[in-house]
Order: sequence, then structure tokens, then C-alpha cells
Amino acid sequence: MRHLEAFAPLADAYDGFIVDLWGVVHDGMRPYPGAVETLTRLREAKRRVVLLSNAPRRARSAQETLRRLGIDDTLYDGILTSGEATRAALIARSDPFFAGLGQRVFHLGPDKDANLFEDTGLERLGSPDGADFVLNTGPDEQQGEADADPYLPVLHMCAERGLPMICANPDLEVVRDGKRIICAGLLARFYEQMGGSVRQIGKPHAEIYPPVLEILGLPRDRVLAVGDALATDIAGAKEAGIASCWVLGGIHGEFIGNDHDLAEREAAAAGLAPVATIPSFRWG
Repeated sequence: MRHLEAFAPLADAYDGFIVDLWGVVHDGMRPYPGAVETLTRLREAKRRVVLLSNAPRRARSAQETLRRLGIDDTLYDGILTSGEATRAALIARSDPFFAGLGQRVFHLGPDKDANLFEDTGLERLGSPDGADFVLNTGPDEQQGEADADPYLPVLHMCAERGLPMICANPDLEVVRDGKRIICAGLLARFYEQMGGSVRQIGKPHAEIYPPVLEILGLPRDRVLAVGDALATDIAGAKEAGIASCWVLGGIHGEFIGNDHDLAEREAAAAGLAPVATIPSFRWG
């Protein structure tokens, strides 16, 4: 494992890059220092870049956020979100889990994620009563984003009715503008503890990677995944057979900081071995 202070030394070693968004490129409010320059340098070096996010909404929504943050479409070759992959699975119904779900869905999540229902033919219900399954996209601002307690009653209702859950964002938490907020993955974990059945879509699950590799058009040994979350980005890359670079300044920043040795021990304890660690997604 290489302990680097910048990303530039990795650019010549790979032809394509799968780059996470939250914790690597931006914090939900602004780009991280140096991230836009790094994407620009990769494009100048004619490297292929696909952005892969566990955001539980359409890819176009993530793209609109990037534009608002000053990150131009020309800086990457494609973008995939776990929300987009979830919607595609709900339409295709080729997966046995999705094929048996039914058409009436209770949405546990904010209205900003409602674009997942576009052209799916699903009937969106306002409560678990009468629903065939629950689609979990995470907390909303009205009920709070700091902890899971406000969501436990409705999770119990869903569990009592035996509703299978689709979790469109496996992340447990993210850092937005310096504050930690919970994600759909944490609610899904509580649901499993209640005995509920959960299907997660997104990193670290290997099924999210083939569409990304198709966009890149490169063999796996020429691709590097870049992410800040050990349990999703780095574990997902291993699951997909792709090398990874761990950005330490994202979700694990408060705990690990720039301590590369601690990072190596934490990765080893998780059975993971990224090829490199870097403090942030800076070029040089």
C-alpha cells in the first residue's frame, strides 16, 4: 500500500477511474479543494472517468448538483447513482427479488427522491397500509437527519406487515458541510434488526459495477476506484475485482485524519488492501 500526499502519481498507472462523489469530489455544499483540478488534469491526460455515487436519486439530479457546484459535464464520461440503478431494476423486473415485489410502494424518504418513480408504473402510497414493499431512500429534513429514532415507528409498521425493503443508498452516513447526517443504509440496518427483508442497491455490492465498466470500456486491471468510505467504496472495489485508492479526508476524516499507518491497520482489519491512501482528491 502506497501512502501518497496527492493523486498525480496514480494517474499514469491506470487508464480509467471510478470516482465517488460525496467525501471525494464534494461535501454536498461545495467541491473539496483541488478536486476540480484533479478531474481536469485527468481529462487533459485523456483518462476516462465515471462518477459512481450511492445517491438515492436519478443520475440527472446528481449531475445538476455538480453543475451547481461548478463541476462541468466535460470533466467525466458518465455518472451512475444507486438511485438510477434502483429505478432501472424496478422497471426491468428481471431480478427475482424485484419480480415479486408488486406495484404498490410505500416511499420512506424525502420528496426530492421522488423522481425514482418516473415511468415505473408504481402506485406510491403515503403509508405502509396496503403497500407491497417499501422503498427506502433515507431521512428527510422535516423528521430530522441526525439519528434514526424518528423513523423507528414506521419501520416497525413495515416490519409488522412483512414488507420487503429496497434500500437505494447503502451508506450509513455522510458528511455534509462538516455535519454528519444519517443515510438510508442506517435505516435499513435497523429494519433488518427488526426481522425485515432488505435488498441493497449500490456500493459495496458488485452488481453496481458492470454498467460503470461498460461506460469506461476498459479491462478491470486498468481501472482504479477512488472513494472515502472503507465499507462501501473500498469494499465494493474489492468485490468487483478493481484496485482502489482510499481518500482519508472524507467520512473517516475525524477518526483517521492523515494517519496513513492507522489507515493501513484499519483497512487490514477489514480484510481490505487499497493500493494507495491519500489525504484528499488533490492533484499535487
